[in-house]
Amino acid sequence: MPVKTGSLTLSTRGEADVHDITDELARLVVESGLTSGTLTIFCPSSTSGVTTIEYEPGAVADLRRLFDEIIPPGRTYAHEAAWHDGNGHSHVRAALLGPSLTVPFVAGRLTLGTWQQVIYVDFDVRARRRELVVQMIGE
Repeated sequence: MPVKTGSLTLSTRGEADVHDITDELARLVVESGLTSGTLTIFCPSSTSGVTTIEYEPGAVADLRRLFDEIIPPGRTYAHEAAWHDGNGHSHVRAALLGPSLTVPFVAGRLTLGTWQQVIYVDFDVRARRRELVVQMIGE
């Protein structure tokens, strides 16, 4: 089975900055020429992650609030003792969310639900330029 690799470049603001990347992933599937298979998106970063959500302001705000409640930025993190970079909470949040997601595609289209979008979340404490790896395998 052929494997096609692409990438997405994002400029982020940090602090749980959420980006809907669904349309860009769909475009990469079409450009790949593959019709059926799986797409994996991977964040080569220890302070960001990917998941799916209904990408609307309420759900996005709820997700951000949840991370603030369970992994607050003001808490003491052991990572800070080593690096003093203020992003210990960013690493823990990213580990909880996870760095990759796999989505099947059929007939050249992602098999997402009607209200389901793929999002990238940058938890770091500053703006960044992120390059995500997108790999598709199929026929």
